[in-house]
Amino acid sequence: MANPDLAAKMQSLHRSVELAHQGDDDLGPLKLLPGVWKNAEGTRGRGWNMIALPFATEPGSRINYRLLVNQYEETLQFTTVDKAVPNRGIERPDPSTGNPSFDTDQFIVTLDYQQSIAQLAAEDNPVSGKAGPADLPIHHEPGLFLHMTNFTTSDLDVARLGTIPHGNSLLGLGQAQVINGPPTIPAVDGLPDGATKDLNSGYLAPYKHYNDNPFKGTITHPDFDGFNPVHPHLLLELGVPNNVVRTTVLPFNTELEKAGIVNIPFIEKQADAEVMDSIFWIMELDEPGVGSEPKLMMMYLQNVGLDFFPKFGQQPGLIRWPHVSINTMEKVAPPEDAERYPYKPGV
Repeated sequence: MANPDLAAKMQSLHRSVELAHQGDDDLGPLKLLPGVWKNAEGTRGRGWNMIALPFATEPGSRINYRLLVNQYEETLQFTTVDKAVPNRGIERPDPSTGNPSFDTDQFIVTLDYQQSIAQLAAEDNPVSGKAGPADLPIHHEPGLFLHMTNFTTSDLDVARLGTIPHGNSLLGLGQAQVINGPPTIPAVDGLPDGATKDLNSGYLAPYKHYNDNPFKGTITHPDFDGFNPVHPHLLLELGVPNNVVRTTVLPFNTELEKAGIVNIPFIEKQADAEVMDSIFWIMELDEPGVGSEPKLMMMYLQNVGLDFFPKFGQQPGLIRWPHVSINTMEKVAPPEDAERYPYKPGV
């Protein structure tokens, strides 16, 4: 989504840090994000999470892991914009040409975020006693979304910087796009890579348990099929609204270029968070929303690969365990009203 006019404008400005506001074209593909997003009204209880974790089971067991599933609610705020952030560069031609050097300064627009998640319900298999009660805070993440307005590499024009209290920091890169109509949700295989894919093998007994008895959290409606960690994308796919006019797609992958995840030593040793692939879909609906904007809904699908335990057979390396989170939220307030929404889901 290269925008030469925006790049030229940023080059002409002094750097500024200010309250974000709705409809700011200076944000490029991030322009719909400023404000407060929540699981509210029609999106209550639509966050779902699955993660396999090392767990000492009974002596002689092959498994030694537990599969934890959560239903959660989230508050996600985008409130502060940092414009015309300069990255200084220079182009030095071959001296034989006689051409002078020239500046190749890059200018970035950034939008900060604060993510807070608390579970509504949780279960694990085998049962560990560690799943925790309702309202337990299970995630907090401050970070930045970036739009690179010029001098992009491989057309990668957006980035996400995140820091997680477990002891991880990440940089994901991607190429934004705007499409007409609703998004297409990609399929995700929730089973580990490098082990067996046979649900009847015994090794995947925790997955088979939830495949046969999908996790329903707090939802008691008889037509609700529940969250199945074998196919964790399905609830997201089924929840796409039928009146989406346009969708902004913001993908972030830590395996592109020099992006990546950095972990503290304990995580590297026990359950190494090696890769993250996430997609945010910002959907404009054919109905009124906050302020002058149409109703805005956000879906995301995030898959973090955790590496632990040796692969089966003669395969080198470690098994990769998908840690998948999905959610659907709506924008409930502009950024200037963010103080009315503390970083606590349900408030």
